[in-house]
Amino acid sequence: MRFPPLSLIGAPTDIGAGHRGASMGPEALRVAGIAHALLARGLAVVDRGNLSGPVNPWQPPADGYRHLPEVVAWNREVMRAVRAELDQGRLPVLLGGDHSLGVGSITAVADFCRARGRPLRVLWLDAHADFNTSVITPSGNLHGMPVACLCGIGPQALTHLGARYPALDAADVRQIGIRSVDPGEKRLVREQGLDIYDMRYIDEIGIRRVMEEALSAMTPDTHLHVSFDVDFLDPEIAPGVGTTVPGGPNYREAQLVMEMIADTGRMASLDIVELNPAFDQRNRTAELSVDLVESLFGKSTLMRD
Repeated sequence: MRFPPLSLIGAPTDIGAGHRGASMGPEALRVAGIAHALLARGLAVVDRGNLSGPVNPWQPPADGYRHLPEVVAWNREVMRAVRAELDQGRLPVLLGGDHSLGVGSITAVADFCRARGRPLRVLWLDAHADFNTSVITPSGNLHGMPVACLCGIGPQALTHLGARYPALDAADVRQIGIRSVDPGEKRLVREQGLDIYDMRYIDEIGIRRVMEEALSAMTPDTHLHVSFDVDFLDPEIAPGVGTTVPGGPNYREAQLVMEMIADTGRMASLDIVELNPAFDQRNRTAELSVDLVESLFGKSTLMRD
């Protein structure tokens, strides 16, 4: 399978999170050898370095949101950088940073796809639905709200970040690995008709069938965006995140997820977010993340064609 040239884009911020440390995620992935691993697969890779944005002021919520102006500023930078790579025919790989950055990344992808008349499919690999609002969550942490913002629910500065409101149709999203959803968030998710493959469903039918369903009905020109929150993984194998939730996919399940995505040949943009070295053990979670990203780009554990 062939991939366009890759661009690594660092976004070193924990501006939307409830814990400090995700700002170190991009460097942890670099230390774990992400560029070398992808180059070894025969891919063309350029590291664009890190974006710049506001420092984390670590303040309480204002009007229901923590650090909203700073989160908006970071997302504008991410949106600009991701769109620039797409316009050059490259595959952007966002190295986060917390998951609030998904607003800017996916808004850029959605605008790009609409401009070219291409359908979009977003795979949201996460322990959390990230469909909170300022009314539902008292924390005001915006890393719990990006999917809601993308679907038009949230502060106007984020819901109207791109060329279209809402940036994303809920029907374009498939969420996999979900196992932590607030009660109010559950009601909102059901109202919006979000397609969620939670861990109970995965346990009941198996990860292979889940991925077959999540990846079904894509056309040859579908742009597949993968937003990989590292807390998607079970904390037994991936402790280096700020919001661990027990009961996630194990190593083999995660490998199969990545390999089946690679098999489609349609992945055209990627986020890697919420890696928090402050909670990690000798960069173990970063190294695992690099291993799984290699599988997204065609490395297979199977000894067959």
